[in-house]
Amino acid sequence: MGLGVLAAAQVPSPATLTLHRDPANADLAPSAGVRTALCGLPRGTRTGLLVVDLTDGQVLEDLAPDTPLIPASVTKLVTAASVLTDRGGAAGWWSTDLTVPAVQVGRAQVTTLTLRGSGDPTLEATRGAYSLRALAVQAYGRGLRDVDHVRIADQTLGQQTWAGEPIGAPMTSLRLAGWHDRPPATAAQARERLGAALIVELRQAGIRVASDRVESAPTPRPYAPPIRKDAQGHVLPPAVLVPVAQRPEQGVASVRSASPTVVLAATLRASDNLRAEELLATLARRFAAPGRREDALSRERAVLRRLHVDLSGVILNDGSGLDRRNRLTPRALVEVLRALYDVPYPTPGAAGLPPALYRARHNSFAELLPQAGTGESVPLHDGRGGTMALRLRGSGLDVRAKTGTLPGVSALAGYVTARSGHVLAFAVIMNGPETTPILTLRAVQDDLVAALARTH
Repeated sequence: MGLGVLAAAQVPSPATLTLHRDPANADLAPSAGVRTALCGLPRGTRTGLLVVDLTDGQVLEDLAPDTPLIPASVTKLVTAASVLTDRGGAAGWWSTDLTVPAVQVGRAQVTTLTLRGSGDPTLEATRGAYSLRALAVQAYGRGLRDVDHVRIADQTLGQQTWAGEPIGAPMTSLRLAGWHDRPPATAAQARERLGAALIVELRQAGIRVASDRVESAPTPRPYAPPIRKDAQGHVLPPAVLVPVAQRPEQGVASVRSASPTVVLAATLRASDNLRAEELLATLARRFAAPGRREDALSRERAVLRRLHVDLSGVILNDGSGLDRRNRLTPRALVEVLRALYDVPYPTPGAAGLPPALYRARHNSFAELLPQAGTGESVPLHDGRGGTMALRLRGSGLDVRAKTGTLPGVSALAGYVTARSGHVLAFAVIMNGPETTPILTLRAVQDDLVAALARTH
């Protein structure tokens, strides 16, 4: 069984597509439509822009594309791309397991039953196949009848490195989807609530739990065999067999999550800050040591490098974009969009080359993004249009893009289908004084995207 391992499919390397511009046109100013759109910018607004034709790699528009700027929630686009790639695409999954001491495998009565998970925010208490209820039913089916103590393996994230998050919720190694609107205030409270929910499901499944006390499982440590020597004092190879008492706990139940695209779509479309931080935390896990925020950010950068993203000037401090110390360049964002277009991670049952998959709406990453102009007026922005639902209405354009907003900051990055029928990847980041009118910046962005579609 998985024992909480973040199993995923083998990640293919994206085809290397060099972004280039015709040397004869290298010094051309932005197109007339782009210039007209940018005339609406308030004074003092720094702007970076890059637009690339994904059919041939041609750079169509650029304006300070390598300038690091505050990206706001467009950071979530990078978080989602990293998590989707880490999971191996739409067919990936997370797992949650129940384990028992190796010496007690196969027994009806065990001293401890430990819940171990991937740290993802999709585990349910009672609903569906990825739930505590499904785990309890499985364990009963494997012959488990009596448990002395329930433990939660909640030491896999180092709490001190996640302290001070502006979202105001602890990053815990295990969590329930139902906590989203009322997350626990502390890691200890999370352990108590999770353990209590598990005990309820175990008892309902027919498994007796002797104690209501929920303990924290210690961090597993690799077995170090004792040094062996022969009669002459020479060191011998270590023993092949690991004593049963020293072996890792063994699984008695395991469940897999749905495709990561479900929670990624909910994160990107609604621009959900808590989910974005929870998803970043899934990248932090280390063997035999608590995962730190630095580990998650380091793994994220490693994924981006694997996607051939230029990280010059890029600073990532969180998964949501709330941290104003974050810096992204239009080039980095476009290269993320290009990579996830080249390796589209098709939805289950779909096949084909990137352009065909995109047109058929089977490019899983593109379909995670908010879609412009759908018209839903949903307070939580959880419809298909998300934060783009009321933008570019009536334009007839196919735009799938992530928004970003902080005081004085507005950004937009995604895909638009141009007049030529080619898919363009674009990123525009605008930074001004904190008093800059955000609605004005958004209007300029919408005019800009419309101009790109008309011009190219």
